Amino acid sequence: METGRSMTERLKNKKSLKNEMKIEFDAVSENEAFARVAVAAFVAPLNPTMEEISDIKTAVSEAVTNAIIHGYDVEEGEACDDRENKVNIHCLILNDVLHVEVTDDGKGIDNIERAMEPLFTTKPDMDRSGMGFAFMEAFMDNLEVISEPGIGTTVLMNKKLGITPWLEQEE
Repeated sequence: METGRSMTERLKNKKSLKNEMKIEFDAVSENEAFARVAVAAFVAPLNPTMEEISDIKTAVSEAVTNAIIHGYDVEEGEACDDRENKVNIHCLILNDVLHVEVTDDGKGIDNIERAMEPLFTTKPDMDRSGMGFAFMEAFMDNLEVISEPGIGTTVLMNKKLGITPWLEQEE
């Protein structure tokens, strides 16, 4: 993964940029629903299927929830007292592929491989299932997690929409 460059810079030369969105919001649990709807509305002009919309909303929900609960240690149902804690979502539509980047500046992940194991959770006392990354991986076509302890976490996800093939066919 190339670091130090934005998603737009990394992808803009690969395909023609169709649309882009960036949002930032406080790391409070109530904003998870906002994030789901915002990304679904952003992708709506591509006329995705209901299944594609559902997949995207679920993956975004899991990524945002992880950022809030694990990145900033916000207890479920509690308000975050520190309004400096933010979650950022950056979306790009390139041809028929949605690229989603969810970022927090929280505590980061010590062991990404372990964190991505199904049923592993650092919050068993909060009845967390440990399935967040597994759901993101199942509902999106690609998932990459970049994290550094004390710096934060970025979750990169891609979802191809429609029935056209991933690779453009030569005529």
